[in-house]
Amino acid sequence: MDAVRTAIMNNRFNAIVEEASAAIYRTAHTTFVKLVQDYQCAIATPDGEMFAYPMLSGVNVFMGSPIKPTLDAIGLENLHPGDVIITNDPFATDGLVTHLMDITLLYPIFDRDKLIAVGWAFVHASDIGGAVPGSISPAFTEVFQEGLRVRPVKLYDRGVLNEIIKNIYMDNSRIQTELWGDIQAMISGMKSMERRMQDLCGRYGRQSVEEGMDDVIDYAEAKCRAVIKGIPNGVYSFSDYLEGIHQDQLAYFTATMTINDDEIEVDFTGTDPQLSAAYNLVSGAGTHPYIIQCLYAFILTMDPLMPRNSGVLRPINGHAPRGTVLNGVYPCSGGSRAASATRAYDLILGCLDQALPEGLAAADSGNAGVIVVAAPDPRTGRDRVSVASTITGGGGARNKCDGVDGTAVRYSQRRVPVEVIEIETSLVMQVVRNVRDTRSAGKFVSGAAIEMEIENTAHRAVMTVRNMNRFVFAPWGFRGGEHGQLGQTVVNPGRSDERSIGKISILEMAQGDVVRITAPCGGGFGNPLERSVSSIASEIEDDMLSRERAAQVYGVVFDANGLIDEMATQKERVSRAQNDVPEFTFCSERQRHDMVWNMAVRRELANSAMTREPRIRSQLVINVHNRMLAQGKPVEDAKLAHILDEEAKHLSGGHQGIG
Repeated sequence: MDAVRTAIMNNRFNAIVEEASAAIYRTAHTTFVKLVQDYQCAIATPDGEMFAYPMLSGVNVFMGSPIKPTLDAIGLENLHPGDVIITNDPFATDGLVTHLMDITLLYPIFDRDKLIAVGWAFVHASDIGGAVPGSISPAFTEVFQEGLRVRPVKLYDRGVLNEIIKNIYMDNSRIQTELWGDIQAMISGMKSMERRMQDLCGRYGRQSVEEGMDDVIDYAEAKCRAVIKGIPNGVYSFSDYLEGIHQDQLAYFTATMTINDDEIEVDFTGTDPQLSAAYNLVSGAGTHPYIIQCLYAFILTMDPLMPRNSGVLRPINGHAPRGTVLNGVYPCSGGSRAASATRAYDLILGCLDQALPEGLAAADSGNAGVIVVAAPDPRTGRDRVSVASTITGGGGARNKCDGVDGTAVRYSQRRVPVEVIEIETSLVMQVVRNVRDTRSAGKFVSGAAIEMEIENTAHRAVMTVRNMNRFVFAPWGFRGGEHGQLGQTVVNPGRSDERSIGKISILEMAQGDVVRITAPCGGGFGNPLERSVSSIASEIEDDMLSRERAAQVYGVVFDANGLIDEMATQKERVSRAQNDVPEFTFCSERQRHDMVWNMAVRRELANSAMTREPRIRSQLVINVHNRMLAQGKPVEDAKLAHILDEEAKHLSGGHQGIG
């Protein structure tokens, strides 16, 4: 590897993909792409390894996604200049597409007569058909309900548009003009990649460019291994719960992370079978970046100059068994798969907290709400489908600083400006605010929860919100930090017809209806009694912390003038000091489940269920879990096998089989 050439090529490749990403951003049509920025592009070798990935715009969660299965489905020998491959099928691409709404393009790049690279891009389509506007409801149980699904096929063949394929997509979307505009934006970005790569070959020679691709990937791998060596060797395990859309529906997530010198294995065995709800994710046969995002984000943070490419994933072996909620199989639904990827993020964060001497961070808000509304367009009379906004929640506290108000660390998506929402939709944003007294206490506090109050002005509207979670199991705190606050949704707050509805699947709104969504917030980090007095005073001055809560959780004493008495505060803190500060702080609901289901036995429940008929696996786990939870006693291995057999026989109608 020539160090100078590698540095030059890395900079050139980065410039190419950043320019292409900016082109898509500038020319996209839908709000979700041009404002929320749920899109991205990258460039890969003909073997499917991404050697450059943008970081300045778009999403950063798919670096190193598996391109090869899709290339194999088409065949490299069948690719020609001017071809464009299109697909939105998670199953046929083995995880390159992670849910149907991500319309994905591949663009072969030739230098004269030789294939030298492949452009990749996706946009989250705001509608591809299906049972609801926006195509996603977390309550969907099969992929068929979520709209159009097309295996990899040529949209353009040697530069000639296949009108049949185009019309299949257009005829199944409620927003066909905007959808086609987004597809054209992707093509424009990848054509810019083609021009720049051909220019690069002309300047440096094709061989040097091809060698440069391999070198920058190898360089990223070497730098990644150097970071991993700084993590103490060991085996670390963690678990958490994902809340389903229905009452008592949940999924258990667990991971074991093994650090061995400069390599990491993350094994999600013991995670529950795929759900009969739209939280399933197809992650394929290899290490998928979407489920180990926390790990590579940590690695890139430790070495910000590391090239962004597939080399970062080479020392990481991520494995989620097929048929689990983190690696679903046909015909599972997956529109809200971001909620599951978020829980996988939390698992790895919990493992890293145990591995690193100083810890890393408390749990994030765990909520990734995307608000979509469909209401009649007064100009056409047809329903217009629009992404109204995103709502995440307060970020978890970190080992050296506070979390971020109203913003989850995991999510790079932007919010839609209020002015745009009120122009493009029937909604009026009455309130967008950070909520007082919601920063989880600790030496470092979480970000505050964000709250929105949204009024519908049309005679009717349908709202869907995907990826909502942490309405039952609060985000956990670390090293004595307080656990986070739960999310809440209330329709028509303060009115006679006020009602609390929890997570939104499909909400029918009449004219004048108001929905208030309060996002959860992450956990605190460190003992609250160690928080600096100056930080507490600053929060009080900003009206984000009441004096009552300051006294309650931080031991603050105020004088007659309402000012902090530092000497009295210090004495109060000494009197409250505890010798035994918990490593993780879980909410009461999580403690209730952990008392009945320890990690080993709960993993055995999931693993045993995976040997039963596929059609009953998810319900079998839920039935057994809730049956034993109701009894309130720790489950023993011997008893578990008997109860599994009983419930399986009941669900199978008296017949059992192996799936």
